[in-house]
Amino acid sequence: MLDAFADLSTPLVADACLRHGIAPRLAPAGVTALVPGQRLAGRVLPARHHGSVDVFLAAIGSAAPGDVLVVDNGGRTDEACVGDLVVLEAAGADLAGLLVWGLHRDTPELVGIGLPVFSYGRYPCGPVREPRWEPDALTDARVGSHVVNSEDVVFADDDGALFVAGEHVEAVLATAGEIHRVERDQADRIRAGEALRAQTAFDDYLARRAADPSYSFRAHLRRISGAVEE
Repeated sequence: MLDAFADLSTPLVADACLRHGIAPRLAPAGVTALVPGQRLAGRVLPARHHGSVDVFLAAIGSAAPGDVLVVDNGGRTDEACVGDLVVLEAAGADLAGLLVWGLHRDTPELVGIGLPVFSYGRYPCGPVREPRWEPDALTDARVGSHVVNSEDVVFADDDGALFVAGEHVEAVLATAGEIHRVERDQADRIRAGEALRAQTAFDDYLARRAADPSYSFRAHLRRISGAVEE
């Protein structure tokens, strides 16, 4: 999955979802890579944190290589729920990385391990609450307003993270690739001196919009096979 995502980005995947009529399911703004430039793509391995790492060990025990451990800690900012031992365990099981709706700690050690970790940030103290394992702790995970499970695939990079249902991934990635090719061509033409306004027949768009206020720029771009936005 990471190979298929290698030349793409989360903005391209989000635009492709919109083109297919799929509402993008985005992680909250602020969930970012521990190390800039890290990327994630893989099947969701859900785990709801309840105050102890045992739920992570149980999840990793049933993982397949390339899975991404998606940790639901309710977006809490008063405790770190993932540290170096959990990340080492995930690396040893050939997971692609971790996405945490919460905080991590042991930052220098995590950097040294090198496995991609996305979280809200760092915090020195672990959980001090009484652990309570939920019955469905390994069934699904909430990230922001979205609930994800093993039928979903997560993509993450420096722009953030989003989830796509597995059944749509192939079509979405193919469309993302098409958008990428169009946008790179447009960028090259701008650098060569051809303004984006000329490429998108912007004067024609303004004239059409004046005659028909319902005519949107997105509809115009689709008519001329442009990109820029979706």
